[in-house]
Amino acid sequence: MGCAPSIHVSHSGVIYCRDSEESNSPHQTTTISQGTTTLHGLFVKTDAADSIPSVLAYQNQQPPPSAGPRRRERRESGGASARSRTPHCCSVEAETQTSSSSAKASTTEVQVGPMRLTQYPIQVLLIFAKEDNQSNGFWWACDRAGYRCNVAWTLESALECFLDKHQEIIVIDHRNSKYFDAEDICRSIRATELSEHTVILAVVPRTSADQEESSVRPLLDAGFDRQFMENSSVTACYNELVQIEHGEVRSQFKLRACNAVFTALDHCQEAVEITSEDHVIQYVNPAFERMMGYCKGELIGKELTELPKSDKNSADLLDNINTFIKKGKEWQGVYYARRKSGDNIQQHVKITPVVGQGGKIRHFVSLKRLHCTNENNKQLYKSHREDKYTGDNSQSESSSYKCKNRRKDSVDVKSITSQSSDAPSLQTRRYSSMARIHSMTIEAPITKVINIINAAQENSPITVAEALDRVLEILRTTELYSPQLGTKDEDPHTSDLVGGLMNDGLRRLSGNEYVFSKNINLSHTHLPVPNTISDVPPCIAQLLDNEESWDFNIFELEAVTNKRPLVYLGLKVFARFGVSEFLNCSEATLRAWLQVIEANYHSSNSYHNSTHAADVLHATAFFLGKERVKGSLDHLDEVAALIAATIHDVDHPGRTNSFLCNAGSELAVLYNDTAVLESHHTALAFQLTTKDSKYNIFKNIDRNRYRTLRQAIIDMVLATEMTKHFEHVNKFVNSINKPMASDETSPHSEGSDTECTANIKNFPDNQTLIKRMMIKCADVANPCRPLELCIEWAGRISEEYFAQTDEEKRQGLPVVMPVFDRNTCSIPKSQISFIDYFITDMFDAWDAFAHLPVLMQHLANNYKHWKTLDDLKCKSLRLPSENNN
Repeated sequence: MGCAPSIHVSHSGVIYCRDSEESNSPHQTTTISQGTTTLHGLFVKTDAADSIPSVLAYQNQQPPPSAGPRRRERRESGGASARSRTPHCCSVEAETQTSSSSAKASTTEVQVGPMRLTQYPIQVLLIFAKEDNQSNGFWWACDRAGYRCNVAWTLESALECFLDKHQEIIVIDHRNSKYFDAEDICRSIRATELSEHTVILAVVPRTSADQEESSVRPLLDAGFDRQFMENSSVTACYNELVQIEHGEVRSQFKLRACNAVFTALDHCQEAVEITSEDHVIQYVNPAFERMMGYCKGELIGKELTELPKSDKNSADLLDNINTFIKKGKEWQGVYYARRKSGDNIQQHVKITPVVGQGGKIRHFVSLKRLHCTNENNKQLYKSHREDKYTGDNSQSESSSYKCKNRRKDSVDVKSITSQSSDAPSLQTRRYSSMARIHSMTIEAPITKVINIINAAQENSPITVAEALDRVLEILRTTELYSPQLGTKDEDPHTSDLVGGLMNDGLRRLSGNEYVFSKNINLSHTHLPVPNTISDVPPCIAQLLDNEESWDFNIFELEAVTNKRPLVYLGLKVFARFGVSEFLNCSEATLRAWLQVIEANYHSSNSYHNSTHAADVLHATAFFLGKERVKGSLDHLDEVAALIAATIHDVDHPGRTNSFLCNAGSELAVLYNDTAVLESHHTALAFQLTTKDSKYNIFKNIDRNRYRTLRQAIIDMVLATEMTKHFEHVNKFVNSINKPMASDETSPHSEGSDTECTANIKNFPDNQTLIKRMMIKCADVANPCRPLELCIEWAGRISEEYFAQTDEEKRQGLPVVMPVFDRNTCSIPKSQISFIDYFITDMFDAWDAFAHLPVLMQHLANNYKHWKTLDDLKCKSLRLPSENNN
């Protein structure tokens, strides 16, 4: 099977032609006439036609296995004749590629990150002073590997050939300096720009057994990459070349592809900065130079700390950024930078860690865009955009791309909510957590920020820059998560409920109408000495057999325990979770402690009494039993959660924080009108606990564990304070739900619960968010209880609010929630508003994490019950016909 002849010409003469696999020599019919050469019917012009016989003599050979005396004889005679007749010709090139080699030398697909490259057959340049077994060995090794091979005899012809073909591998004969200086040739090639990605191999003489092998350092200093110990075996030469191809050549090929990436970066309109893991600047693109006013030479090699900083950033911003990116997380936000001229400019910055060798972060890539919030920024931004958009076509294409991808990076919160088929009616009614918050005027400012930033895309039109101006206005507020009250439909029930629960009083005053009234007396009666409970009565024990079920009826336990259900349920739950063992305290001490805590709940309160505490304890224990919750928390977290649930409303007066602040109570003064009741609950609980060793459950644990446990308990109780409600929910959604949803949908993630909970355990902040969310949901889980229990709780909380309104009117205090007038209030409306504005969003997020289909079905059923009553204009807990029954 033949192949097309391969002919190359240099200034020194004709290179080589071979046209068949069977014959490894050129055709013997050669015509030389008037400076032209005819080879097998091809015309080739040459200035050295008389040198052709020497070329032919060199190429007229068979592969080594078939080489014999005839081959040697032909080469020697032909070569002698040629050299004697043409002393001026000292350089020749030769190339070989048979048809079989062509099959082997097909292109190769190489992957470099997301880039797919095509690597063409390798080219090799052999530089030898004369033909010998070693040069022949490399020649036939190239033939076997399918490489394109050229041969040069002199420095001049070698440079000429390399500049023309840019070979990936160069083999230089370094065995004898008699004919040429191999190191000088290597240095000459390295002096050209094209040699940056070329591998140069030195063939060195074989050393005898008694000789010490020489150092490779001089070769490396001269520009060589490797040395090859003289070995004319074709297999040895082939192995060496193939190893170089799959090692250095493949690596250099990938590095050459980086030129395309750097070209893209150089023409990118966004400012790009690449630093090392130690924040040493390694690269900046021209857009960065234009934005900051520096040139590359002034920046590269410097640490970021050496550059002037703007004094407009918050003091801890840099620490926060470093903490974030050191964990391998991408950070993006607004940052002030100082230009070389001293001007401060505001940038939108995205910093992405790049993981390299050893799985460690090796680089940080920063993308920076200007914010158009002041005249300086707007001028810079305008000039950048004029450079970016040079015609209507590019502008329209950019806008089209933006519209298609506007929400590509956002997470659909519906995908992280429960998809249980057990609650179809709920799914059709409720909204996703983030979507509902975004659609309400009560939304937290930080949620607005997330919305706008998610909508803003790269290469977007000027409208996005204007939207980012709004972002900065929002960021200037002091409380990013504090809701901005006001509802679109101006529903008085919702407005009063939200205002009463989320404000600390003094919100409904006008002029000077408020006068401080008498303080509420919150002094404690003398506490009874705790009695040891020897045995649980059978009727109570029978009820407690079902305490692990969500449908457990706490009101039945309240009835059989004479309104003291907390002790009995606490003993059962604490035993199940090994609380006594963890605290190293006796059961008697635990019983006494539960009795003291329950004695300080006011049984006269219709809602905030020990039955409510027991209900919250039951819900907390139920949540702790869910697989993902259990896997995310430690034993200390479980114990802290159970204790926090038990004490979270101790000594509650049956009045809201707003009432206490408006009344100027001692507690409000003591706690500066901030989280008054929640602070009091925790402080009193620890005072009662440490007052007497008989009920001090913490007396046997070491100081460090006690402090950790105490802080966890305090944090959870304070989380039940409603003014921080949206902060806790939003942080949970953004830090737990969204990353979890991203991991589950990622093609590289196994998405197992074990992997998810392991990641949470690695970050204590996430464990804190889970504990806060858990006790918050347990505290207001009434709408998720079975309908009869939900109705009973709704009646009790309404009665407590009615009593507060009555007292406010009697004392002449501002009425915090006017709609909770027992003569005019619609309980169904109040429940609908409470579920819409507080419950649905929070339980959507909690269900997405803990998987609670039963609760979500109850929530749907209960909402439907209240909606039906409201549609029928019924203001009571049930229809009149049901009340009569």
